[in-house]
This record gives sequence, C-alpha cells and structure tokens, in this order.
Amino acid sequence: MLKNIITPRIFVAATRQDDGKTTTSLGLLASLRKRFKRVGYIKPIGQRYVEVNGQKIDEDTVLINDTYRPGLPLEAMSPIAVEPNFTRDYLMSGNADDLRARVELAFNRTAWEQDFVVIEGSGHAGVGSVFDMSNAQVAALLKSKAIIVSQGGVGKPIDEISLNLALFEKYKVPVVGVILNKVLPDRMEDLWPYAEKGVNKLGLQLLGIVPFNQELKKPTINQVCREIKGRFLSGEKAKRRRVSRVRIISSTSRNAEAHFEPNSLIICAGDREDIILTMLDSHSQGVAGAVLTNDLLPAPGLVKIMQSHNIPFIAVPQDSYDVATRINQMTVKTEVGDREKIDLIQQMIEANVNIDAIVHAALMDAVPA
Repeated sequence: MLKNIITPRIFVAATRQDDGKTTTSLGLLASLRKRFKRVGYIKPIGQRYVEVNGQKIDEDTVLINDTYRPGLPLEAMSPIAVEPNFTRDYLMSGNADDLRARVELAFNRTAWEQDFVVIEGSGHAGVGSVFDMSNAQVAALLKSKAIIVSQGGVGKPIDEISLNLALFEKYKVPVVGVILNKVLPDRMEDLWPYAEKGVNKLGLQLLGIVPFNQELKKPTINQVCREIKGRFLSGEKAKRRRVSRVRIISSTSRNAEAHFEPNSLIICAGDREDIILTMLDSHSQGVAGAVLTNDLLPAPGLVKIMQSHNIPFIAVPQDSYDVATRINQMTVKTEVGDREKIDLIQQMIEANVNIDAIVHAALMDAVPA
C-alpha cells in the first residue's frame, strides 16, 4: 500500500484516559481550520462506540463529524472499534497486518486532499499494545509526530509524561511538546515556570496550560438519563439543561423547596407527589430536572400536568442512593450538539495553546518513511 507521508499531521496522545485528548482535538481542529482550508480527522482505535447506520463508530468521531462536517466517511475516521471480545479474539486468531492495513487505508482516505490531519489517540501511549496497535505503534505506522496531554501539576504529570515518552521513543515517534490540562486558573501563572522546566528536562516544549473549567464537568440532563438508564416521563425537549448539583429529597415539600436551587437535579421517590407538585410551581422553574426512583410513578393525571411543563422528569428503577452515586461518579464527555460547551472548548484551546508551534513542528522535517 502506498503510504501518505506528505499531508501534515499530528497525533494527540495523553498520559491517561480522560486527560483531555478529545477536548484538545476538538479545540485544535477549530484553530487549524482558521489556518488551513481543509482539515481532516481520524481516531484509529475507538474504545467507546455507537451504532451509526449499522456500523460501529467511535463516539468522539461522531462528535467531531457533527461539529465540523469534514465531509469524510465515518468508517474511515473510525476504522477500528474495540468490541467486548475484540482483545480475546485477537489473541486467539488476530492478524496484526490486517489491523495495520485497515488503519493505513483509513488514514489515506481521511488525508486525501486535506491540508492537515488530526489523529486522536486512545488512552495512554501503551493502550492497544495487547493487539499490537498501541498509540505509539499507530503514530509510528502513520509517520506522525505527537503531542502529549496530561493533567496539571509538576511531579506526577512529568513522571507520567516521561513514561509515555519512553514508549514513543521506542517506536521512533518524535514528541514535539506537552499540554497540561485542567489546571486551576489561579495556579496557572505560578505553575508555568516549574512545569516548563520539568518538560524541558525531557527535551520537550511546553505548548500550553489549559485552565480547569467547572462548566465542562457539568452533565446535561440527557447525559444523566443515559448514565442511569432512565426514561423521560416529560420535559425531554429540555434535555440540554446542565446539572450543577444533585439533591436527594426525603423531607416534606415545605422543607424540600429550600433545596430547589438553580440548575439542581432533584432525586426523590416517584410517589412523592407533594415534591413533584412543588417543583411544578413557578417558584422552582430554575431546577434542571428530577429523577423519580424505585419504579414508582405519579398518578396518570399528575403525569399529564408534568408533561405540560418544561421540566424534565426521569423515571428509574434504582433507589435514590444508587442514582446519586452513579451520577457523581460519571465521566462527563462533550455531547454531540452541545454548542455552548463546544464553543467554550474552542476558545480555551485557542487562547491557551501554542497552535503555531504545533503547526510548525508538523510541517518541518517530515518523519522518515
């Protein structure tokens, strides 16, 4: 297969899962589109996927496609989806050459006539090693340089970057720099000189420090509903509302009203009709929504009243404690169509990351074939 070694590209890696690869890729694509007419994207190995027209497509690829409409085939942007038995099947009868060929072909399709390509990794540098397609191996296969995203700090991030760097170096993948993510805004200025010195000791450039923003950690009602496997009784049109806090209500409606704070998610048993009626009152319209637990439902007449309001009510079989625990432990990713969050991410990356340094590194001294 003829390899594309001409189109500029960058591989976005990370030290751990959920360090900010997708956030970085999402913002990086917006910035690159200001500098290049045509920018492609590929996530060669996807661990979390959804079904799209009968095909298993990585969920981050769906997000990128919906946001930027690059006009590329989804199956090319997401060539390999790691299904539950993928690793076991590979260990018994897998073919490494076949996987590599699929990724190379997909990259050629996504890079065709593009001015730049963003390649998003999956977890840390070693993820995928069990089926011979670690992040480092994929970056090497695609002749790409890499950037490493890590969470903020000095000691632990530098240690983790060093570990990941070793694997990239093993496969002769040049790492051009580091982005520290989720740093408390009031610590950014003080952190920079120490982080820069630590990164420089590894022979790398500090490309930016991205601040932690609480808004990015707030799930939408729709994400909560999916996480707890609930179903909407009403208010699904308001599913984009963001949840700032979770409140379990077990007191009387008179005392409960004090917990109806703006953007709060109320959790109570489904037969607490007094609580529901209080929520429907005009004084509590600022709440994000409610989860009704224990498979208990209000009377049909009350459900009709609920459906005439714009407050999401979700029914689940679990008890209040299990629901609250699940919500508090959920990983909040950027949801398809969440323009408010996407716009915020784009602004944060453009303002805090040295995009020109990334472009310059990708353009100069192409990785040897």
